[in-house]
Amino acid sequence: MDDKTLNTASDFSNHMEENDYSPYRFFSAERWAEFRADEPLTLTESEVNRLRSLNDPVDLDEVRRIYLSISRLLYAHVEASKLLFDQRKKFLSVPDATKTPFVIGIAGSVAVGKSTTARILKELLGRWSGSPKVDLVTTDGFLYPNEVLRRNDIMDKKGFPESYDVGRILKFLADIKAGQPRVEAPVYSHLVYDVIPGEHVFVDRPDILIFEGINVLQVRDLPEDGKIVPFVSDFFDYSIYIDAREDLIHKWYVDRFMSLRKTAFTNPESFFHRYSQVSEEAALAIANGLWTNINLKNLHKNILPTRPRADLSLEKGGNHLIQKVALRRL
Repeated sequence: MDDKTLNTASDFSNHMEENDYSPYRFFSAERWAEFRADEPLTLTESEVNRLRSLNDPVDLDEVRRIYLSISRLLYAHVEASKLLFDQRKKFLSVPDATKTPFVIGIAGSVAVGKSTTARILKELLGRWSGSPKVDLVTTDGFLYPNEVLRRNDIMDKKGFPESYDVGRILKFLADIKAGQPRVEAPVYSHLVYDVIPGEHVFVDRPDILIFEGINVLQVRDLPEDGKIVPFVSDFFDYSIYIDAREDLIHKWYVDRFMSLRKTAFTNPESFFHRYSQVSEEAALAIANGLWTNINLKNLHKNILPTRPRADLSLEKGGNHLIQKVALRRL
């Protein structure tokens, strides 16, 4: 099957017609699987089960079909960046310069499967020859604490760009790209739905860093005076957007909420414990309300508009498995 070109970068999930003006090339999942070449399958079924998120059906076949080719593509970019770094080192006459981490950004809506994709890629990339050190950090820890969100009356916009400490994110990524040792990242608890005060993880000069979050490709207003305004994505060497039709993401979000209601939400310490105490009908209404009033608005206003900025877009079908791939042209 020949590869096709996306209609536009902004609506590839809805219109799949060839167009010479598109910056992307489009592939079916079957065609994409051929690019695996001889990349070995290094994950086991039990490992995939451990890595996937709740209600995500990713299995070994999906890893073999989609993720091995992605891993091979990313490996090529990492190796190319090393060659470019060596050339620039000679150009600048700085023989003692050290290559800084290759940073991969992963974006997309809530409930679309970003976390599963990030964890699987982390494992695959870390098993290349030479065993590169791969770290994974999510943007959740960079949310403002609930206390701050309440004080600023934006608790109902948690996950929107204004709910993140962007300055802290930029400082973190700048330190990573500067090759600083033991760069500190805050920790978030999904149980209590808040940043954990005083708790951190340290990222110590990995070869590759995966930075995952719904708004990592977000841009900011440009200044009229031409001063530098860094975007989070300015620190990325490669970016991936996980996509699906809106109605599917809505269903996955509600299904996950209803599953959590019977599992994690039953913990009395859970921020959402109260939702486990209501009837199924009431819980369903709550889930749909949260989707419509918060997550859908965030998707339309902030997340979806960043999709055309990705280097690689992965569109999922109704079975939650990837069915189409869009790769930015070089």
